[in-house]
Amino acid sequence: MGSPTKQDSSSPGLIRGMGLGSATALNMIDMIGVGPFITMPLVLSAMGGPQAMLGWVVGALLAVCDGLVSAELGAAMPGSGGSYRYLNEIYGPRKWGRLISFLFIWQLSFSAPLSIATGCIGLAGYAAYYWPSLETVYAAHTAALPIPWAGSLQVNWIVTPGTALAIVICFFTILLLYRRITVIGRLSKVLWLGVMGTIGWVIFAGLTHFNAARAFDFPPGAFTLSRGFFTGLGGAMLVATYDYWGYYNVCYLGDEIKDPTRNIPRALLLSILLVACLYLMMNLCILAVIPWREMLQAGQSNSGLYVVSLFMQRIYGPWAARLVTGLVIVTAFASVFSLTLGYSRVPYAAALDGNYFKAFAKVHPVYRFPHVSLLALGVAAAAFCFLRLKDAIAALVVIRLILQFLVQAVGLLVFRMTRPDVVRPFRMWLYPVPALVAIAGFVFILFNRANWQKEIRYAVVILLVGLLIYMIRAWKDSEWPFGPPTARSLPQGTQRNTG
Repeated sequence: MGSPTKQDSSSPGLIRGMGLGSATALNMIDMIGVGPFITMPLVLSAMGGPQAMLGWVVGALLAVCDGLVSAELGAAMPGSGGSYRYLNEIYGPRKWGRLISFLFIWQLSFSAPLSIATGCIGLAGYAAYYWPSLETVYAAHTAALPIPWAGSLQVNWIVTPGTALAIVICFFTILLLYRRITVIGRLSKVLWLGVMGTIGWVIFAGLTHFNAARAFDFPPGAFTLSRGFFTGLGGAMLVATYDYWGYYNVCYLGDEIKDPTRNIPRALLLSILLVACLYLMMNLCILAVIPWREMLQAGQSNSGLYVVSLFMQRIYGPWAARLVTGLVIVTAFASVFSLTLGYSRVPYAAALDGNYFKAFAKVHPVYRFPHVSLLALGVAAAAFCFLRLKDAIAALVVIRLILQFLVQAVGLLVFRMTRPDVVRPFRMWLYPVPALVAIAGFVFILFNRANWQKEIRYAVVILLVGLLIYMIRAWKDSEWPFGPPTARSLPQGTQRNTG
């Protein structure tokens, strides 16, 4: 970590091998994954009834608003790295931008493996329909670290046979991704067909066996606008936000996308709209077949979350349940595959700029992908597989909201005001309303939940440790704020407006 690291002349660059179809497919399988198949009981337990559908509706609107933020920034700065590149440029690449982009990479060291781990844990959870012994708890422990004036920082870990399966999935994903991006692009389309086929079957089964009385069986006072209602909505939106995430995945692959200034916004917004429609239809269909009180018990116990398997068993019998379980497992793996691919490019981009460890800038000499970054990410994800699914999701969302999405949404407003010289091939619709709505929605999720302080402490500790590491590094290398800032420079792929 020091002066910017440039690629060796012998180290080949990345390949622009993914068109709009491949990029949209990767985004969709990243967004869908195992989330909507396994988190429905968690959303229902947050609001205590089918009114929890509001969580997915509001979550979809929030995803569109934040997606417009990513779409504008992704078109203006279409290189690899996504939010790292955007934050670096928005806040000044040699002053505050360098610090904030470093903190983004630092939090990604926790949130990216957490995101991958939730997919692996969810996959193992569905496999428990085949082998219930996977949910057998061999060991569980809560570690607590007292923090002066802030309470206790708690970490809950658990060991089950499913934990071992989740870890195996992590390493198998690394093995599959150890190849050229053009091969991965073709593979993503095959996985996309599996994802769409699974959801299509669930929706068809639900529509042909739809029970409106069961779907809209609201408990008394379901829509009373009390403090409990908004607290429950915040908890439901947190899980829904996790389910929708992934729409920005294409931004991490900017150097590998064909015609990125056009295809990044298109793939991003198209995937949000398609996935939102599929989520709402699928969840409503499930509520129309399985009584919500049954799913509520699963959400509270954090086990037996394979609701789609039970849904198919209720309609067609055990054979359908076994088949759809296998399809969901494939879908979950497709999400893990896409997540690992996208996140592995971010430390690579930071290392090229000299703002992360130099080893992460290395590109495989034969297959031409950042292999060190990929391996490090997979190992960290395997370690997080020891967490419970509910805890991993909450920690992931809160850390990411505070240290990425809020500063990025605010950053777009700053970027518009301070950098009018940058060409913007895509401009946010109804600016600045979507950015302001995204900011308000993220703040609501952070502070309108039961026990919201727990995950906030995680984010604060990660932020403080990251600040300390950055300051030590900056002092050692005589960089800002301990040395004079160098001239501003636009990141790769950004164009100035000369008109």
